[in-house]
Amino acid sequence: MLQKLSIRNYALIDSLDIEFDKGLNIITGETGAGKSIILGALSLILGQRAESKYFFNQDKKCVIEGHFALADDKLKEIFEENDLDFFNESILRREISIDGKSRSFINDTPVNLSILKQIGEKLIDIHSQHATQEINDADFQLLIVDSLANHKSLLFDYRTDFKKLRQDSNRLKKLIEDAAEARNKQDYEQFLFDELAQANLKSGEQEALEQELEKLTHAETIKRGLLTSSGLLTESEPSALQILKEAQTQLQGIEKFDPAINALYERLKSSIIEIKDIADEVSGLEENTLHSADRLEIINQRLDLFYSLQQKHRVANNEELLDIQNQLEQNLNQLLSSDENIEKLQKEIEQLKISLTKQANSLSTNRKKAIKIVEEQTSQTLKKVGMPSAKLVFNQKQLSDLSKDGLDEITLLFTANAGQSPAPVSKVASGGELSRLMLAIKALLAKHTSLPTIIFDEIDTGISGETALKVGEVISDLGENMQVISITHLPQIAAKGNSHYFVHKNESAGKTNTGIRKLKSEERIGVIAEMLSGKNPGASAIENAKDLLG
Repeated sequence: MLQKLSIRNYALIDSLDIEFDKGLNIITGETGAGKSIILGALSLILGQRAESKYFFNQDKKCVIEGHFALADDKLKEIFEENDLDFFNESILRREISIDGKSRSFINDTPVNLSILKQIGEKLIDIHSQHATQEINDADFQLLIVDSLANHKSLLFDYRTDFKKLRQDSNRLKKLIEDAAEARNKQDYEQFLFDELAQANLKSGEQEALEQELEKLTHAETIKRGLLTSSGLLTESEPSALQILKEAQTQLQGIEKFDPAINALYERLKSSIIEIKDIADEVSGLEENTLHSADRLEIINQRLDLFYSLQQKHRVANNEELLDIQNQLEQNLNQLLSSDENIEKLQKEIEQLKISLTKQANSLSTNRKKAIKIVEEQTSQTLKKVGMPSAKLVFNQKQLSDLSKDGLDEITLLFTANAGQSPAPVSKVASGGELSRLMLAIKALLAKHTSLPTIIFDEIDTGISGETALKVGEVISDLGENMQVISITHLPQIAAKGNSHYFVHKNESAGKTNTGIRKLKSEERIGVIAEMLSGKNPGASAIENAKDLLG
């Protein structure tokens, strides 16, 4: 339950602390005093959007903090799912800076707004007179039934599987589209692959052929240079080897006179051996250098094939052509396996549909049983609030296809009058009837959803007298099992509260400020008397107030 609400710098509130009690808490006050402002501040820690223009002081940040007593560990799981510390006394805090930026905290751990809202919705349900339109929403009508059907786990499993069905169906659709697209390209890609495969491309072949082409193209020049070089080394008169050998002979004759000459002799001897090897290799190269027109043509044809394929595929070398060939081969192989994948996924989807249909039928059975309970219990509450002829009907229609909620379409019909056929709520219910209908439904939901706190914001619009008294009794009964906070302008409801808070306005230094105080017993008599007859109530109003307070 909500133990304490602290508000700093919000709307007409500079600083305000409210400590709430168990059971039914009543909030009253003059119109415009700030009752809705308190509710607006509370909504901020429940994840609603905020704007800095609603600050009391534009030079300070706004801070809203709620202290909640969590009687059991039912919410522990959702805290753990979001890596939050769980305490039986937990604090939700919202800070809005002057530039409009917002920060949220749960037990001093920063959280994003969606997590704050997710947990806040498990702590408090705010029901205002405007929220009565919620009853026209198909999802809410289904929620009413599901809340009493006691199949939360089954519904969760169904929705999880249904989500998988949609994902698998989307994946199947893409597989089919990709396969169709691949088939359209299959003939062309097969042609490209065959063309590359027939070329029999080998890594490094292009570079080797280009080098060989260079040699063959300049074979005569190479041969002539080698022949001249060989002649200079060994055959000319005198040749390079002859000159070196003569120098060797001269050094040999004097090497014994000087060790340095001996070293030079040995070096020259080695050089002669190296030059002779070079001469042999030059001669061998010259003999093996031949101009072959046939080989030249073969190489040119091979390289022309390479260059043509590279230009066609817009690449620079054979390595990239080989990559393209591998990719084309993968594409063609993938196409062969795509039909198998499609068939396999289709079977999985069919099995999932069978399982989902079975789950959906179980949901339908549970809902059918729950509808009787909802109709019966809601009708009993409506009788208590002065609508003895009211009739609530939930039409359960089976859909032809599975939906996120199963195979059911739930439609709520209502009539407040005997002899009148039930019709959609929006067409037949007045404001007062709608408020009492929503009260009956919320009371029913609160008992079955274990919500710690429910807030009624002037849902008594359009009712008065004995009806208001009955509505007060229903709200009071609800407060026996949970915390209820009711903002009301009716004395019959205000008198039912276990605790009564009065919202008022103060003016100081030319500025209006909203305050709130918890009323003592004698103060409640005066406030309720004023609600009955206006300012300065007479003795009869005071006696009436005492009677209402019991």
